[in-house]
Amino acid sequence: MELKKVFNEKGEAISPILPQGMKNYLIDIDGTVCDDVPNEEPERMGTVLPYPDALKILNKWYEEGHVIFFFTSRTEEHREITESWLHRHGFKYHGILFGKPRGGNYHWIDNHIVKATRFRGKFTDLVVKQHEIEVFSRLNSVFNKIKNALVAVCCKGILNLCKLETAWNKSKGVLQQ
Repeated sequence: MELKKVFNEKGEAISPILPQGMKNYLIDIDGTVCDDVPNEEPERMGTVLPYPDALKILNKWYEEGHVIFFFTSRTEEHREITESWLHRHGFKYHGILFGKPRGGNYHWIDNHIVKATRFRGKFTDLVVKQHEIEVFSRLNSVFNKIKNALVAVCCKGILNLCKLETAWNKSKGVLQQ
C-alpha cells in the first residue's frame, strides 16, 4: 500500500493520505475483539477467546487492503502476551499501539478525516448512518471573514463618497466664482 503525496496551496508537502477507498482501522482489543480483560488481570489475556465475527471481519478488511492497527489500553509490558494471542488466533494486522488512555469517552481531534464506530457486541460490515457530532465552530471565522470584507467594502465606499463630495465642493466653488 502506497501513500498518496499531498501538497498545500503554497505547494509545500503535507502529510500523505491513503489511496481512495482505503481506510486506517484502529481497533481496540479488550471488549471489542474479545471479552474485556483489565490490565490488572494479565493472566486472562492469554486465555480469553476472540469474538468469531471480529476475527472474520478484521481479516476480511485486511485482505481487502485496508490498514489494521490495534489500539489498546494494554501497556508495553503486555506486548508479548498480546502479540502471541493475536497470532495464535489468526488475526491479520499491521501493528499495535499500546498505552491508549483508559476510561473511555474518547474525543479524537485530527487534521485528517476521523470516523468513529462504537462497538456494540457484534462485528459486521459497516453501514452509513448520519448522527449528530461535535465539531469545531467555523461560525466565528466565517463571521470574521464576512465582517472584514464588509468593512473593506464600506471603507472603500466611504472613501469614494468623500472623493465625490470633494469634487462636488470644488466644482461648486469654481462655479460660484
